[in-house]
Amino acid sequence: MNIRFGIFFLLLSVMACHSSGKQEAGNHPGNVKVGAEVLVDKHLDELAGKRVGLVMNPTARIGDTHMLDTLMTLGVNVTALFAPEHGFRGEAGAGEVIENGIDQETGLPVYSLYGETKKPTPEMLEKVDLLLFDMQDVGARFYTYNVTLGLVLEAAAAADLPVWILDRPNPAGGEYMAGWILEEQFTSFVGAYPIPMAHGMTLGELAKMMIGERWIEFEEEPALRVIPAENWERSMKWPETGLRWHAPSPNLPAFEHAYMYLGTVLFEGTNISEGRGTDHPFLTIGSPTTQIHAKALSRLRNRYSQVNIKRIQFTPQSIPGKAVNPKFEGEQCRGVRLSIKSYDFDPVAFGMDLLQEMAAATANAETTDFIYKLAGSGEVTRFQAGWDEDIKRFRQTRMPYLIY
Repeated sequence: MNIRFGIFFLLLSVMACHSSGKQEAGNHPGNVKVGAEVLVDKHLDELAGKRVGLVMNPTARIGDTHMLDTLMTLGVNVTALFAPEHGFRGEAGAGEVIENGIDQETGLPVYSLYGETKKPTPEMLEKVDLLLFDMQDVGARFYTYNVTLGLVLEAAAAADLPVWILDRPNPAGGEYMAGWILEEQFTSFVGAYPIPMAHGMTLGELAKMMIGERWIEFEEEPALRVIPAENWERSMKWPETGLRWHAPSPNLPAFEHAYMYLGTVLFEGTNISEGRGTDHPFLTIGSPTTQIHAKALSRLRNRYSQVNIKRIQFTPQSIPGKAVNPKFEGEQCRGVRLSIKSYDFDPVAFGMDLLQEMAAATANAETTDFIYKLAGSGEVTRFQAGWDEDIKRFRQTRMPYLIY
């Protein structure tokens, strides 16, 4: 296919997808172009003659078309695929080990970055001249894609390979920051860098910060290039971008789930269900022994008028590829179902307040060590949102790395 004709055809298809598909309401419908679209529109010729490796997941799309399929159609020489948590095309559930394999649609090798090997090895990079990194993040420190990004940058620097990040908006907005900065003793794969729980940065910005602050290991500085999204403003939350939502992981099927997840993820570090095994994970919270009273609901509703909080009963079930053996599988639970009326509230603070109320309403409520890894601080079990100084300090530290 002629490259210029291919680009023209692709852009027409993207415009058609954007105009015909259902979009969440916002003030800037259809205005934001993701870095992947900018690459195809303006920089495709720079890939000519290069063997290209893709570090991507199912959100690496322009409209409804995965970037792998787009690049192959446009004649780009893609030679290797790298799969983060949930897999290259999103076939695995949370925490499920990803195996090396073959992409069934293209026959290309897929190398796992979420199994025994979490950093690309020299052997994996032998047939690669350049890496393209494209994933939709949710703006959370504990979302593992930013750790995968850091490891890719380390491996690429050691192999003298450039990395291009096809940037995408932070769906929670570029101004929203909340939670403690990670304390070193709680470092893990769900928290590797000293950033707040909600960091308000894009992955392109975080990559620049990882390098500039030397959070990652390298002898020669990584050859990083960020292809920015266009027309995104830091004040925008996802509904204002006009972009359609493609689930960045199976349990975040809509932006509503992803926004609330920034706070209700803390229930993963308790013996109270975070809603895995239901239709609305992170919006469904409870356990068989929870008995939340009207006064507690009233306190939450008065504090967070933007959130609808309904008392419900639910029974988690195993869902292949989404929730295998969820907490309280097959047991009737009592708790709350959350829905968002307006995104003008702090989901991390809400998660903390809900955690306190639900712990008090659950006779045998317990936390695990995992909650400290998620929160990044031992202060989480005090149920007090005391992170103002952390955010003030981080706001200054991140300034040199902001793109938008």
